[in-house]
Amino acid sequence: MMDKYLGSTDETEIKTLTERREELEDIGQNCSINPTMGDIINRRFSRRSFLGGSLAVAAISTTVSPLALLTAEEARANGASQFDFKEIEAGVDETHHVAEGYDADILLRWGDKIFLDSPEFDPLKQTAEAQSRQFGYNNDYVGFIPLDDNADHGLLVVNHEYTNAEIMFPNFARVEKVMEDGKEEEKVVLGDYTKDLVDIEMAAHGGTVIEIRKVDGKWQPVLDGKYNRRITANTEMQISGPAAGHERMKTPSDPTGMKVFGTINNCAGGVTAWGTYLMAEENFNGYFGGELAENHAEYQQLKRLGAPGGQYAWSKFYDRFDVSKEPNEANRFGWIVEVDPFDPTSVPKKRTAVGRFKHEGCESIVNKDGRVVLYSGDDERYDYVYKFVTKGTYNPNDRAVNMDLLDEGTLYVAKFDEDGTVTWMPLIHGQGPLTSENGFASQADVLINTRLAADALGATKMDRPEDVQPNPKTGKVYVMLTNNTKRKEEEADAANPRPNNAFGHIIEITETDGDFASTTSRWDILLKCGDPSIAEVGASFSTATTKNGWFGMPDNCAIDADGRLWVSTDGNSEEQTGRTDGVWAVDTEGEARGTSKLFFRVPVGAEMCGPTFNPTSDTFFLAVQHPGDAGLATYEQPATRWPDFRDDMPVRPAVVAVTKQGGGKIGYGESF
Repeated sequence: MMDKYLGSTDETEIKTLTERREELEDIGQNCSINPTMGDIINRRFSRRSFLGGSLAVAAISTTVSPLALLTAEEARANGASQFDFKEIEAGVDETHHVAEGYDADILLRWGDKIFLDSPEFDPLKQTAEAQSRQFGYNNDYVGFIPLDDNADHGLLVVNHEYTNAEIMFPNFARVEKVMEDGKEEEKVVLGDYTKDLVDIEMAAHGGTVIEIRKVDGKWQPVLDGKYNRRITANTEMQISGPAAGHERMKTPSDPTGMKVFGTINNCAGGVTAWGTYLMAEENFNGYFGGELAENHAEYQQLKRLGAPGGQYAWSKFYDRFDVSKEPNEANRFGWIVEVDPFDPTSVPKKRTAVGRFKHEGCESIVNKDGRVVLYSGDDERYDYVYKFVTKGTYNPNDRAVNMDLLDEGTLYVAKFDEDGTVTWMPLIHGQGPLTSENGFASQADVLINTRLAADALGATKMDRPEDVQPNPKTGKVYVMLTNNTKRKEEEADAANPRPNNAFGHIIEITETDGDFASTTSRWDILLKCGDPSIAEVGASFSTATTKNGWFGMPDNCAIDADGRLWVSTDGNSEEQTGRTDGVWAVDTEGEARGTSKLFFRVPVGAEMCGPTFNPTSDTFFLAVQHPGDAGLATYEQPATRWPDFRDDMPVRPAVVAVTKQGGGKIGYGESF
């Protein structure tokens, strides 16, 4: 993708929001001396490979990759995959593609009605009031909560992560020739933001709760559903847990430190066993402007989080987003937000016990002792993997008892040892270095400064940890690591890890005896991603993986009802990998372990988000985010006009419902 620049309100040049979001994740604010995951992998597997370990065999096989160019039919004859569908061709074009025998229907698009009385979407006359009653922008996490134990009727909960102004607002962006490094290049330049435009952006953030139902085999929204709700950057929320009411959480507009307006940059998330919706606040730093003096008490921890990031113009119109005016406001973001979707009048709660960082998601599982375990990655290069274990236990017969489980418990950060052990280190005030002498005066300080606390404990630096998904069928946990091109040549050898790791990898954690609350686990590598036909890449897909089946940049994932892994990606493109992002089915067990097959791919410029299944795994919900954001894209000239393909409609992020023609489970043959 060519670099594009947007004119900001102070006439400086900034890159498009998608590019800047990715750059902020790639910078890496972690200056600690803690070992990187690459260091650990290198020390562990460089030795193990000489012993003929399975990982080494896979790596050697893929460097020669005789099967990497096989067709899908030929590859199936060479393995025992758990997945039975005709793999689609990888590529790049203006629309989406799904495996043969499946339908991929557009369920909800940006601007669609959420209520019966919602205004119709008019892209030329957008208002904040209208947007607050319409489906928001850039749908990311998707969750499904059944109603009356019915897999064909339930609540869809969807995060709206961020906005792309250049393809969202008409007559706002233009292509101009600008001088850069002595060369004249074409760039996309934005006009000046107004308060009205900022208000629309704020209304387009947050989340949607909407009732959906399958009718005659097709899913449709129920616009008169009593649970339907829009959550925005201005929705009132409660701060709960150890940091609630702390001095560092108080602001001029909220002297109690107990109330905050809005949630922002909600990336992935989760659904709890008691039917609540977890929204993960990720790159919140980009919404704050202004400057803090280096001697300010909040300067160091905000710097560690990359705040203020200055991606948005919100601070020009709202003081709470200007750190020079209200420095504590930023402390009120970066949390996990819990929403009761069955009460549209309820106040969402920011659960501070779960920690403050750039949460990619928050997937949970009920442990065998009844405690609830939540996993989350801190999505930036060289940051960490966490899990939270509740103090109380889940009661399947009393929902009210479960509603505040996330306010008490222990937050752990992972240390990956070279012998294959994961040590989960507790972030508890007064233990180890987490003392007043080191700047942690209370548990609230530990949680507000989660990154600094994890630094002090010596956690392992990871390569952009994103989704972390527990598998209830196998007792394993899958960690998506998107990439790290900052790794230096001298940090790697021929086996592993890879310098300039542009394509990422997937870590598999095995929790001891199926105890997800265990403080000691085992780890291995499921996949090193990238093109296995290029020896220098060092990918480790099985040799049954076809030329369409490999991928780069794993991001989100889902476990279906039978415990099978599905992986979605962020960063594949014509320039990077010769393919768009999509969803790949990945075998994790048996002879076919490490085999991957392409099931669905997005239109040009888009990222694949979601993904999630209904309880019977006969519907696969997928989120197509920022479609058309490629090249010199503007509202008037996007890279595609998906999904409407109408000249009078802009490109629109949307949620897709994938079903099997004739019915049946996703990813199986005709007999299922």
